[in-house]
Amino acid sequence: MTVLPVDLARHAHRPELGLPVEILSIASANPTYKVSQKDALANAATIYPQFASLHGLFANTGIDYRYTCQSTDWYRRAHTWEERTEVFQEHALKLLEKVALDAVARAGLSLGDIDAFVTNTITGLAIPSLDALLMDRLPFSPNVERLPIFGLGCGGGVAGLARAARFAQGRPGRNVLFITVDLCSLCARPNDPSMAMFVAAALFGDGAAGVVLRTSPNGASEGGNGEKPVVLTFGEHTWRNTRHIMGWDVKGDGFGVVLSPELPTLMRNNLGQVVKEFIGRRGMSLRDFKGFLFHPGGRKVLETAEDVLGIDRSRLAHSWDVLRDFGNMSSATALFILERAMASGDKGRHLLAAFGPGFSAYFVVLDL
Repeated sequence: MTVLPVDLARHAHRPELGLPVEILSIASANPTYKVSQKDALANAATIYPQFASLHGLFANTGIDYRYTCQSTDWYRRAHTWEERTEVFQEHALKLLEKVALDAVARAGLSLGDIDAFVTNTITGLAIPSLDALLMDRLPFSPNVERLPIFGLGCGGGVAGLARAARFAQGRPGRNVLFITVDLCSLCARPNDPSMAMFVAAALFGDGAAGVVLRTSPNGASEGGNGEKPVVLTFGEHTWRNTRHIMGWDVKGDGFGVVLSPELPTLMRNNLGQVVKEFIGRRGMSLRDFKGFLFHPGGRKVLETAEDVLGIDRSRLAHSWDVLRDFGNMSSATALFILERAMASGDKGRHLLAAFGPGFSAYFVVLDL
């Protein structure tokens, strides 16, 4: 298999390409409760009887199972902001702690070796932020640099990976940890009879993931030849006047789901051009990519990517598999897909992509 080289000299003359960043390790975690799509439908039918004619939606998602941090009964009851926040912080910190410990151990490091870490979420609030709260649970250095990210939704896993890679590029030889968690199930509001909330009940689950990154002072090794996978470059695109497409409405008892039916059309009309422009500015074309690791916001996102990019479903296999096994875990999903690709021994150039409120697209080019 031919692997495109990492040309360090070329990077030095192109500001959109920085030093390549090695992925030293990756880890993922889910909470306790595993819920079949059949059981999720039964629960949603109890909460939202007005959508009885739309129960087929659950069968058409491509999802078999999801994980949640609470039992089914919890989601049938109304909860205050205080209750949601307490549950969010408890379970988010447990999952972040697990993926941090696992990722650092797999990298052959200790927590004291981490020079900076980035955290991301969109499904709950914490002040001090989650990264600060982790400082009391894990033996990081008291001088570790921290960056919390909030509000990027499903795009947060890819955007956070890019921000962490930027940290690593600016500090060659330093170890950077990126961890992300979203507990989408906690945003269920049984007193909200909206179509958006019903669709969310069919798609979303809970999960966390983390990676450890480092840039060699002499430039990272090339991916695909038995070396560590490499973050080669990254970028993003935000469409103007699209804030209504996706996000949260802050309600009195929690987050209200914003999910516009315009989303599939927006992506179908624009995704192909944006992807081609992103890779084209970096001297690449679709032919250079062995695989595509796209966040499956839903099956329509993946089907649209296949259509507008002209790629076979097999080249998005890991995305389809993660959707089937875990549903949409918001930000963590993209790293679950990357973990599948790495565990499968995939090699060559891959495009990792995700989409979030803004409306925005986030991209990372990887050599595995």
